[in-house]
Amino acid sequence: MPEYWELALALSDDLEEALTNFLWEQGALGVVAEERANQRPGLRAFFAGTVDRGQLEEGLAAYLAGLAALGFAPPAPARLTPLADGNWAEAWQKHFRPVAVGRRLLIAPPWDVPTASRRVVIVIEPGRAFGTGHHASTAGCLEALETLVEPAPPSALDLGTGSGILAIAAARLGVDRILAVDEDPDALASAAANARRNGMADRIRWLGADAGALSAPPVPLVLANLLTGAHMRLAADYARYVVPGGALVLGGILEPEAEVVTAALEAHGFATTARSREGWTTVVARRA
Repeated sequence: MPEYWELALALSDDLEEALTNFLWEQGALGVVAEERANQRPGLRAFFAGTVDRGQLEEGLAAYLAGLAALGFAPPAPARLTPLADGNWAEAWQKHFRPVAVGRRLLIAPPWDVPTASRRVVIVIEPGRAFGTGHHASTAGCLEALETLVEPAPPSALDLGTGSGILAIAAARLGVDRILAVDEDPDALASAAANARRNGMADRIRWLGADAGALSAPPVPLVLANLLTGAHMRLAADYARYVVPGGALVLGGILEPEAEVVTAALEAHGFATTARSREGWTTVVARRA
């Protein structure tokens, strides 16, 4: 019996989040999203050797069949192999190195924090919550955030905070008070730990709640790195959450879906601009 298993799977962008969550639920020790030039994006997941290989393969096949029945394009066949060097942590960590984002930010994992940098360093532990700065969706939101904090507004709202990266970046860039919301208690715990790593715990309040059911007062800046379906559901709520003249930053939008999102926002009084990178679009919207 190997000490660890490594599962590799190529997939389409619209399945990444669903499959990542599924693999965590199956007991993955770590999940890595990979994007390589001229190749389909993929996932690599690491499991303890005690995992029942047959049960894992059967569960994955059944899950993929269910996605196919819903009309999603099937991923390429998965490969489940023994990890050659027996060290999953090293294989996991080598995928996360410091990455420069925008003009001012540097996102680093705890095991590779630069001793000196002219950039604002944000330390994020890669884990179960989405948001490490490596994905184009998160990077696009961070780049947009940079442009909206000069000067920094006094308060902000982060919907679907995940790892807490956007809330922490907003705090590091000068926003005094941030309410970060997520329905997943594991994500909130991860985000709070990341905030402590960055010395920003006193600026961020964490709330476990549905993003569309808040009674919080409107703020000058709202951040939401969610999927398109969530943005469509929340379009009217965004108008409640942003003060007149305030800004909204939306990520997690596949490029072909951007037009329908901007139309929904404009129907609720926002003026929008959009910018795409690596197939993902970031929308910045101003409330009239």
